[in-house]
Amino acid sequence: MVSRLVLGCGTTGHALVDALVDRRGELFVYDGDESRVESLRNEKVAAETRDVTDPATIERPDVDVDVVIVADDVASQNRRAAEVAREVYPDAELLVYLGFDATADDRAVVADLADRVVDPGAALLDHIEEVTASGASGRLQELRATLNGIDGQLGVFMHDNPDPDAIAAAVGLQRIAEDVGVESEACYFGEISHQENRAFVNLLDLEVRNVTPDEAFEFDAIALVDHSGPGVNDQLDPDTDVSIVVDHHPPKADVNADFVDIREETGATSTILVEYLRGYGIGLETSVATALLYGIRVDTKDFAREITTEDFEAGAWLLPQADTDVLERIESPSLSADTFDTIARAIRSRELDGSVLASCVGQIADRDTLAQSADRLLTMRGVTVTFVYGYTDGTIYVSARSRGSDVDLGDVLRSAFGDLGSAGGHADMAGAQLPLGLFDEVGGEAEATLTEMVEDVVATRFFEAVRGE
Repeated sequence: MVSRLVLGCGTTGHALVDALVDRRGELFVYDGDESRVESLRNEKVAAETRDVTDPATIERPDVDVDVVIVADDVASQNRRAAEVAREVYPDAELLVYLGFDATADDRAVVADLADRVVDPGAALLDHIEEVTASGASGRLQELRATLNGIDGQLGVFMHDNPDPDAIAAAVGLQRIAEDVGVESEACYFGEISHQENRAFVNLLDLEVRNVTPDEAFEFDAIALVDHSGPGVNDQLDPDTDVSIVVDHHPPKADVNADFVDIREETGATSTILVEYLRGYGIGLETSVATALLYGIRVDTKDFAREITTEDFEAGAWLLPQADTDVLERIESPSLSADTFDTIARAIRSRELDGSVLASCVGQIADRDTLAQSADRLLTMRGVTVTFVYGYTDGTIYVSARSRGSDVDLGDVLRSAFGDLGSAGGHADMAGAQLPLGLFDEVGGEAEATLTEMVEDVVATRFFEAVRGE
């Protein structure tokens, strides 16, 4: 059985003890600070108050110590403890945490004594070099310079009826702006109507503001997250000057902003914001960390869709800081009667062409029910593509999903509807918004007629685009 002895238990030492306490073998901790020792004992760790720089007090004649770990916060203390440990336990493996305040002499002495040295200063330099080599350093400097140049309040705008990735990205950018000293608000047009999205905002108590087009003029600068053009999937004036754009969707046109970071290969915009937060060394509240983790999980379908190494790394970094209990509550909301009704209509109205399914649900009260219907229909046997659409308030809304298909839905929807309205998205998840136009005049008592006309035009265009006609 392995016997481990920890000499000094500073912040890093305590984290190490937490990781070792459940491992097989014996663990003993000596520290000169009584409060630290008492805290460890409360955590059921075998700890004693002893001077770790005194050979007489660290010796355990009754135990064959296999590993000695020196882990105080103070470098000079760690150096002396390492010298004593090597004297008392010449055959034990010695691991020494150097500490941030180590001198060149401390490093030289500890390097001669220890089997392994953990140097946080060197690790930090390695990280900086890695960041610089990847090009991230330039982006960090550019974003900070852009924020520093903002005089007044920044409006961080999500796309209309925002999803968790857009909401989390906005909150993440707010945290960076706060660190720079720039006042900001996270804003959106439309509504947050999807049950999970409402639970997401409410349970995490996220401060997001529902604005009107007139209220957008209150801000001195504008940032866009999870979309890249003013007036495209938001209600800003298309001529709005934009300071910052952070997105992971392919842009529909040239993007004009002081700072632009668009990474089409990345699974979520939240992942990009995590890179900046880590690069700046900004601490996160639990609510923000949980929001960003959920944003990544939703947009990557729990790390299964268009995922990159960066998405995994961002999720791993966020996980220890996030509240997983809240995540479970967010992911298990009750479904509204409207949602069940729309799903039922989508099932009844489905039209199949091979493995491609399209369904018009007619008039809708909540556009988010379309996405939920498209997801549900995709579970039907033999179906690889779903396309669900309906209309409300003078607009036709489309939600499409695919699974195990070589169809790129983003390209299909742009081809089918790009000349009629706003369309695009990912290969396996896309959407569109089309003005109802002249069809809207047929509404009222003739709703059935309107639905038939919409179905005829929209479904025909979609199937033609899927077939490449």
